[in-house]
Amino acid sequence: MKIIIRKNILYIYIILFFIISYLSINNVDKYLSSSIHSKQLFWYIIGLLLILLIKRINIKKIYNLSILLYIINNLLLIGLFFFGTRINNTISWYRIQNITIQPSEFMKINLILLNSYIIYRFYKNKEKIKTKKEAKMILLLLFVLFIPSIITFFQPDTGAVIGYTIITISMLYISGIDKKWLYLLFIITLVIIIAFSITYLINKEILINIFGRSIIYRIERIINWRHKSGLQLNNSLIAIGSSGLVGHNKIPIYYPEASTDFIFTSYASSYGLIGIILFFLLTISFDSYLIKIMKHENNYENKYTLFGILSLFFYQQIQSISMTLGLLPINGITLPLISYGGSSILSYLILIGIVQNIRSKQKKL
Repeated sequence: MKIIIRKNILYIYIILFFIISYLSINNVDKYLSSSIHSKQLFWYIIGLLLILLIKRINIKKIYNLSILLYIINNLLLIGLFFFGTRINNTISWYRIQNITIQPSEFMKINLILLNSYIIYRFYKNKEKIKTKKEAKMILLLLFVLFIPSIITFFQPDTGAVIGYTIITISMLYISGIDKKWLYLLFIITLVIIIAFSITYLINKEILINIFGRSIIYRIERIINWRHKSGLQLNNSLIAIGSSGLVGHNKIPIYYPEASTDFIFTSYASSYGLIGIILFFLLTISFDSYLIKIMKHENNYENKYTLFGILSLFFYQQIQSISMTLGLLPINGITLPLISYGGSSILSYLILIGIVQNIRSKQKKL
């Protein structure tokens, strides 16, 4: 019995996350008189089927396909400017009848796989590593990061761009590169932020001419966060703060994106402090299990992939929860495996499928 549970523990986590997601979205549906919770069940079923499929594919074939998939996904991102559907002032989705597809969610998978492919091949013969070789690898990874980032930025979808960057920087960190490169990247990033801030304070028109008027809106969202202002944040804090030990019978107050970006608010207001503690314990347990799988992995290419997946999960968990509490700026990040959305659910279940593929080859865990 223990062996069966150990082999299928990822599926148990998926079921538990689904229950939380389904109940939270159902509560939103009752408040808004909608019915999207049934669609969430549909996406979970499709995702589970994808996990079973991915588990059977040779992981090397997946890595070898990463370049082709990267090219296709970039073309899909570009295609959004011509055929995409505008939702909340963002052109990030293709709409096919009642189904929407968000390519940026799948680009995160592409980046993890392609980064692993590139890093592994640069470091295959560790005795030959030189500064020039490391510089070449870093430039290649930054080039791979730059293309989808610039396309996604102009959709505009800042949250996805941050996700891309987190993936690349975290995988560079674990690759074992000389830390001087990380310090250099930090200094360059800091200089860009300072220059950006000075330009905003002195002449906003320069930024508008380069990035479009939406850039001012995104900056103002950060300013509003610093002052803890805005309807969405204020109502989120009221809903969570008034939930008590066991939560409300129904959502007490309206806040936008209750089933997606602010799904944690919906869950917390419905199930209170006890529900929040249980969710945190489940999330910590899940992340710890991913860490355990990574530590037991001997293949470096797989280890890079697992760390990239873990970094993405960890970042989106922290960001999604923190922005509902006013601890971080609101930037449209979904809570992994909880927020409503086909692209979001499928992308994370595909990542879990890759984890399960790697996990199934490990002898002991």
